[in-house]
Amino acid sequence: MTKDPEVAVIGAGIIGLACGAALARRGRRVVLLERHASAGLEASSRNSQVIHAGLYYPTGSLKAQCCVEGRERLYRRCQKYRIPYRRIGKLVVATRPQEAASLERILELGNANGAGALEMLDAAEITRREPRVRAHAGIWSPESGIIDAHQLLSSYQAELESLGSEIIFRTRVEELAPDRDGWRLDTRSEQGERFTLRVPHVVNAAGLEADRVAALAGLDTAELGYRVHPCKGDYFSVAPSLGELTRHLVYPVPVAGGLGIHVTFDLGGRFRLGPDVEYVERVSYEVDPAKAERFALAARRYLPEIRAEHLSPEMAGIRPKLQEPGGAFRDFVIAEESAHGAPGLISLVGIESPGLTSAGAIAERVAALLSF
Repeated sequence: MTKDPEVAVIGAGIIGLACGAALARRGRRVVLLERHASAGLEASSRNSQVIHAGLYYPTGSLKAQCCVEGRERLYRRCQKYRIPYRRIGKLVVATRPQEAASLERILELGNANGAGALEMLDAAEITRREPRVRAHAGIWSPESGIIDAHQLLSSYQAELESLGSEIIFRTRVEELAPDRDGWRLDTRSEQGERFTLRVPHVVNAAGLEADRVAALAGLDTAELGYRVHPCKGDYFSVAPSLGELTRHLVYPVPVAGGLGIHVTFDLGGRFRLGPDVEYVERVSYEVDPAKAERFALAARRYLPEIRAEHLSPEMAGIRPKLQEPGGAFRDFVIAEESAHGAPGLISLVGIESPGLTSAGAIAERVAALLSF
């Protein structure tokens, strides 16, 4: 293990890796603890792999700020480390006249947030850009893109390891308690080996388990509003026989709790639909094939040729939402917990979309909070 580590980061998803790398760049001795066998096996690799522009989030919120700042950091990182990506742009479409007001609100938010040179398009312009899409109006977002999330994860892991930090896999934090010089972490490996680690600082980047880790540290998660509500999103792949469905990402006007079932594609040109929004009690990545008809119906609003027989279950992801079902907007939690009796602990809770895009910006905020 890293000699006398100064910071323990709990969780080696994209957020934990980015935080570890940002701290290691500043000369900090960092160790990451990950309960799985490799990095990024949960939300970090089970998503649309979209680089978001910053259209949807309340102006001034951490989600808005980190998305816009993180987007630019991410594009620069892709160029520096040769991570595959494409800045392909996105259309957000209204399929009915009554959705025009929602488009106007998105346009206003996006402009206020710094989401790029947004344009409002009419039906004819949408058809010119996307011949197979049918819509009443839309917003063109040129700064949106797609990325190989797995290579992004690998780039952060390689960077932090090259700087002398390390990741300990298959290791779960079972106790987290204040110690004389900071924090004591009692861990257990998959084989049952127990190990105690003492560090001055801890970063809780545990994703779906961030509320459990916060509770271990003695925080009142109910009072602080840190309870995570797992929210499942399924994806269906689209039959290759349909060819190139779209040239750009195409999203409907957002629905409650998510961005709506949209059409995306990866860098290999494989098209998918998703995700939907389903709050769940347990983690399961199975996709119900019976959902195909509902997905096809949602997509037919703007891609009229889609049928259920064109769709096959592909994958599912689970978002660590703070927003309760039917609840109001909840922002990222990025907090140093001295005010709550836990000095030296950084809480990162509810880091869902646009977490992938925001990772670099979140990491810089964590590094600033730990400027020791």
